[in-house]
Amino acid sequence: MSYRNLEVWQLAEKMVIDVHRMTIEKLPKFEMFEGGSQIRRSSKSVKSAIVEGYGRRRYKQEFLKFLTYALGSNDETMDHLETLQKTGSLQDQKLFASLHDQIDLLGKKLNLFIRSVREQHVSEK
Repeated sequence: MSYRNLEVWQLAEKMVIDVHRMTIEKLPKFEMFEGGSQIRRSSKSVKSAIVEGYGRRRYKQEFLKFLTYALGSNDETMDHLETLQKTGSLQDQKLFASLHDQIDLLGKKLNLFIRSVREQHVSEK
């Protein structure tokens, strides 16, 4: 099995690509290096933390720590998205709603995945 088989990683990968495209295609040029850069970094952190945690899955607490980092980065990504929309930098409301739904779903799935890992009675050691 690979981290690529994890539903949370697959959702995170799609979100990273969609956020990246949004920052390149829909934001004003001045946002490319400010808000655009921040939301790209935080979205990539979600996916990277899932991968790093998976690599440490043999140690349950390490796995949980990195999944928690992923959840925090997901929340940060949502905050950046909402700021871009509230400041008028992201004016495409349909795109905003779509990304908002994706990020929200990923957060819910991450929470469920964390709960599942936490509740496993036998950790792989």
